[in-house]
Amino acid sequence: MFTREIIDDAFVIETARLELRWPRLADARAVERLAGDKAVAEMTAQIPHPYPPGTAEGFIYEARRANADGKALTLALAPRGRRCELMGAISLRRSAAGEPEIGYWLGTPFWGCGFATEAVRALVDTAFTHSEARAIVASVRVVNPASRRVLEKCGFHADGAGLLPFPARGGVFPVDHLRLERRIWESLKGWTNPLFVGLAVRERTADAACLVSGAEPSPALSGGEP
Repeated sequence: MFTREIIDDAFVIETARLELRWPRLADARAVERLAGDKAVAEMTAQIPHPYPPGTAEGFIYEARRANADGKALTLALAPRGRRCELMGAISLRRSAAGEPEIGYWLGTPFWGCGFATEAVRALVDTAFTHSEARAIVASVRVVNPASRRVLEKCGFHADGAGLLPFPARGGVFPVDHLRLERRIWESLKGWTNPLFVGLAVRERTADAACLVSGAEPSPALSGGEP
């Protein structure tokens, strides 16, 4: 899905206030605490509530494996300069139609500060810059206007509505579909001053204390992973 430099766990996206980096086993307890919050989980298709203790490690391993295989890109959100802390997660994976689909979740302590918009813009910029994707899609529960506004601020537009299964919620729920074409993104980049300020690849040893040894948003999208 992406160029080779992205499928490396030293890859980091820096924005004005955030660092988007590969998830680590050290994130597991924060994932359980933040993603397991009912207000976060209920807007997503895959995050269980209550969050089963001890299962976050499996999510992290699977996310890292998919990243390394180039099948998807899941990144943890951390405050810039405090990379060992966790605020949420954001991902791109293939939709059923084969298009890159964005999903994310953000812990409730970080809502209302523009972090979700900042993260989405950064990942969208990365996706269009480092792949040949013609569009990025997203699906949001109709009862989740906050996430719809986040996407609209990033250039996404309405692309119909429908029903999607939410396995972790035990049913099928109505959603709004949104879409951002490359040509629109290019136009927006031509006249806006995005929060995205660049990509930075750091040495693995720079923060070795946080790295996994060895070896997958209320601001939350239906596709948000745990």
